[in-house]
Amino acid sequence: MQIWPAIDLRGGKCVRLKQGDYARETVYGEDPAEMARHWVRQGASCLHLVDLDGARDGAQANLAAISAILAAVIFNALIIVGLVPLALRGVKTRAASAAHLLRRNLLVYGLGGLILPFIGIKAIDLVVHNLLGV
Repeated sequence: MQIWPAIDLRGGKCVRLKQGDYARETVYGEDPAEMARHWVRQGASCLHLVDLDGARDGAQANLAAISAILAAVIFNALIIVGLVPLALRGVKTRAASAAHLLRRNLLVYGLGGLILPFIGIKAIDLVVHNLLGV
C-alpha cells in the first residue's frame, strides 16, 4: 500500500476544509512548495495535489502554487535522484497538463533553472571527493 500525502490548495495556501465546507477551512501552510518539500523530506514518494478553487470554479486557480510545487519537487529529484509523482485533482485535466506545466516552468525559470543547480551540485561533489577522498 502507498500513502500519498495530500496538499489541498485554496487561495495559494495549504488548507483543509471541514466536511467540504469552504467557509470552514483550516490553513496548514502559507507556502505550498515548502509543504511539498516537507513531505518529500518525510519520505513521501508521491504527492496528491487538490486545487479546491478549481474544483469549485471549474478552472485551474492555483497554477502559481502548483508550478512552485513542481519546481520544488523537480529540484529535489535532481538532488535525491528520484522523481516524485504528482496527482492533480480538483479540475478537469488533460494528459498534457503536466507537460504544459513543465514547459511553462522551463519558460519562466529557463533551462538553467533546472540544469545549472544540478551542474553546481555535481561540481561541489567532485571537489569534495577529490580534496577529501570522501
